[in-house]
Amino acid sequence: MKWFLIVSVVALAGPVAARADSGADRADTSGGVLKLPSLGGRSEAVPGVVVALPGPAPAIAAPQAASPEVAVGAVPTIPPASDDHLPVLRRAAPFYPPEFEHDSALFCQTMIGQWTEADARTLLGEASRQRLALGEDPSETGRIFAFPDPTGRYRELELDFANETGALRGVFAYPWRMTWQECRRLWGARVTARKADHGRTFYSYLNRRLDVLVDPTGKVISLGLY
Repeated sequence: MKWFLIVSVVALAGPVAARADSGADRADTSGGVLKLPSLGGRSEAVPGVVVALPGPAPAIAAPQAASPEVAVGAVPTIPPASDDHLPVLRRAAPFYPPEFEHDSALFCQTMIGQWTEADARTLLGEASRQRLALGEDPSETGRIFAFPDPTGRYRELELDFANETGALRGVFAYPWRMTWQECRRLWGARVTARKADHGRTFYSYLNRRLDVLVDPTGKVISLGLY
């Protein structure tokens, strides 16, 4: 009878254990001992018999969300470059000899016989225009280049270069505002005078290399230095 009960319990425990193994969750009952009642009123332990009974499933901890990464030493965003404050390149003011700044026409007169056209461009820049210089024949004897006066003393300077030598041979200066009376105060009145076309008068100084062309109102048109 006792062996019959043991076999029955084992047969019963098989399906129960199978159902527990097939489930998603099962309890750990390894090492359990089943006690069976005996006929004599005693309980006998049947070693090695494990009975798994259904019960509440153990709680399974939910996966923790990954903590966001904390940026350490993050580089601040640099705004794009702006064209509002572009660097400005400033050129240094050109250097002129003190004698040239004092009177540009008289300085150019001292360069007669020395300057070439290239020398004049070095100091005065590019010519604004040019024209032929004619002799008494009339034949072409040279070329005259016109330059704005960088000192502002004169409206314009014209330099006459000879064809044969290429050297400077004459200077014409065109004042902004100058009268024949001012010329007399500056350089005196030792002159010869001759009439020119359109009522103008041509004065040539006897004690200096200077000619003065004056209009009918007494305004100086040009100074000729040679």
